[in-house]
Amino acid sequence: MMRSIGSLLVALLVVIPAAAAGVGLPTRTLVIGGHRLTVEVAATPETRATGLMNRFSLQPDHGMLFVFEAPQPLSFWMKDTYVPLSIAFVDTRGRIVNIEDMRPQDESPHFSKGLALYAIEMRQGWFAAKGIGAGDVVEGLAPK
Repeated sequence: MMRSIGSLLVALLVVIPAAAAGVGLPTRTLVIGGHRLTVEVAATPETRATGLMNRFSLQPDHGMLFVFEAPQPLSFWMKDTYVPLSIAFVDTRGRIVNIEDMRPQDESPHFSKGLALYAIEMRQGWFAAKGIGAGDVVEGLAPK
């Protein structure tokens, strides 16, 4: 009995962090202003709803790309998200509409300043550190 409980606990220690880390999501390489980043792609309602929740770190130059079915005003919050993030809202042409900084576990909404088809979340300050801002073009959004 104790061996079964121990095996169950070990399995949970492996499965829960793997699920929280977004294992299984496809990845894509994007380029903005010559800077490469690797993003996990959240393109379903379920993966978009989870996003980067329950994560405690991000690898350098890694983030998440949210893909929506149609251009629309977008709004994001940081419920159950522990990593400070910056979010870039991107239109249908791949141009960044605006970038917002978001605080961990803050449920205040952060809005796109226009219609957006994509949103990219990166560690807070990543866009600013690379000199990336509104009007810059994101390459690699369409799957190959």
